[in-house]
Amino acid sequence: MKTIQLKRLEPQDEEALLRFETENRAYFERSVPGRGDDYYQPAGFAERHRELLSEQAEDLARFYLVQDELGRIVGRANLNDIDRIEGTAEVGYRIGEAWTGHGLAKRTLMLLIDEAKEAGLKRLYAKTTLSNPASRVISESGGFVQVRIEESDYELGGQRVSFVHYARGIRGV
Repeated sequence: MKTIQLKRLEPQDEEALLRFETENRAYFERSVPGRGDDYYQPAGFAERHRELLSEQAEDLARFYLVQDELGRIVGRANLNDIDRIEGTAEVGYRIGEAWTGHGLAKRTLMLLIDEAKEAGLKRLYAKTTLSNPASRVISESGGFVQVRIEESDYELGGQRVSFVHYARGIRGV
C-alpha cells in the first residue's frame, strides 16, 4: 500500500505541478472536460497558479498536492468555494494515471474530509461525471449521497456530459 499525504499548495510548486498536469492531460481528459490549451502553457499556468494561491490566502479555497512517500506529486486535491457562513465547501481531486489502482483516490478523499473537519466545515459537496463510475463509487464509499443529476453543455468524446452531485455532512464539528 502506497503512503500519501496532502501538502498545501505553495508558490514553488508551480513547475512540478505543470509537469504533472501536462503528463496526465490525456488521461484526465478521457473522464472530465478539458481545461484548454492555454492552461498548459507556462505563462497561462503561472497566472492560474497565482490565482489559486490568492484564493487560498483569502480562505476561499484550499489547494493540495497529493504526494507519495518520496515527495512526488501523484495527484491534486482541493476544497473549493469555501463558505464560512454556511460551513460548506466543494471537494475535488485527481490522481495521475501511473498511480491509479492503488486506492489513492479514496484515501485522498478521506484526507480531504479530515482537512475540512479541521477547518470547521460542516458539509461537503462533490460532483463527478455520470460516465465515471469509479469516481461515483469512491464518493459513495466516502459517505457522500447523490442529490441530483445535471445535464451540462460540456461534451466529452462527442457525448454531452451529465454531472452527478453529492453531499456529505461532517461529524464532530
